[in-house]
Amino acid sequence: MNSPRTTLYRDKHNAKLMGVCAGIADYTGVNVFWIRMIAFLSMWPTGGASLLVYFVAGFLLNKKPPYLYRDESEQKYWQGIRQSPKRTAREIRANFRDIDRRLAAVEAHYVSSNPRLTAEIERLR
Repeated sequence: MNSPRTTLYRDKHNAKLMGVCAGIADYTGVNVFWIRMIAFLSMWPTGGASLLVYFVAGFLLNKKPPYLYRDESEQKYWQGIRQSPKRTAREIRANFRDIDRRLAAVEAHYVSSNPRLTAEIERLR
């Protein structure tokens, strides 16, 4: 089952009609204006079929839960995951490597300035 944050919803809070375009914008992180513009412009070449798809999506998609994200930074994070999961995983691994490197530097500094601790660590090896 998908996580609630990786599911496409209708966004009734930012909706103009049924919230489908606002939901797609929330899901992808693209400005809702551009999603609405694409939806509007796609009505002519498809002969109105895109309007039918819009209404079907409006009836099939669940309404977005009111408190899906804690704040805007969490929303941006989940949009990034939906856009590129591999890139996001690389960024998380890089952040953990950076944290590990910084902790090692703190440990080295603390151990080097504390001869008793250094002796205890050497005794344990």
